[in-house]
Amino acid sequence: MQHFSLDAAHMFAGGMVLVSFMMLYQDRILGLINVFAAHAVVLTLSVSWQAYIQDAPHLYITAAIAFGLKAIGIPWALHRMVVRLGIHREIETVGGIGPTMLMGIVLVALSMVVMLPAAAEADPIAREDLALALSVILLGLLMMVTRQNAVSQIIGFMSLENGLILAATGAKGMPLVVEISVAFSVLVAFIVIGVFLFRIRERFDTVDTQALDDFREGRE
Repeated sequence: MQHFSLDAAHMFAGGMVLVSFMMLYQDRILGLINVFAAHAVVLTLSVSWQAYIQDAPHLYITAAIAFGLKAIGIPWALHRMVVRLGIHREIETVGGIGPTMLMGIVLVALSMVVMLPAAAEADPIAREDLALALSVILLGLLMMVTRQNAVSQIIGFMSLENGLILAATGAKGMPLVVEISVAFSVLVAFIVIGVFLFRIRERFDTVDTQALDDFREGRE
């Protein structure tokens, strides 16, 4: 039973890494939003499994928040935002998809090399999950750096936060009050960013960050 628990926990955590690569591969905003919803679903399954094997009922609340907010609420709102802004088109990537995927593989390998020896004395489930969670975090950062569209950068930030939740729950969870506060912080940040995007669209008629940089350089 213990081996099955380990394998299932690693399968869910590894699934999040795989879906993170799928997000890096997406070149259209609506497709990226759909994959992010899948990312949240895998996170929900992972946290639910951790709640079961750790006998930590409060983690089921974390899983419910992740599912309701990130798998349903935020993707639905992003769909409406993208359609309303009229930006459901291809996403420009710095350096192209191929080099970005290659860099992602390097970051995952780096996560394993750094985290596995550092957490050698930790619980077996926590050790591998922390390494995979760090991979998810770094892939989220990579998306934020390589994407020129503000919406895709927001999704990169939220996938990074999914990695933080995976790390916290794998390491015997975090206090419930912290989990709830993190969830509401992300919700508030999402609302603020949504308003910010509408203001950018009204002022510059685009949400491409490269175009905004070009406009600023022209003003200077």
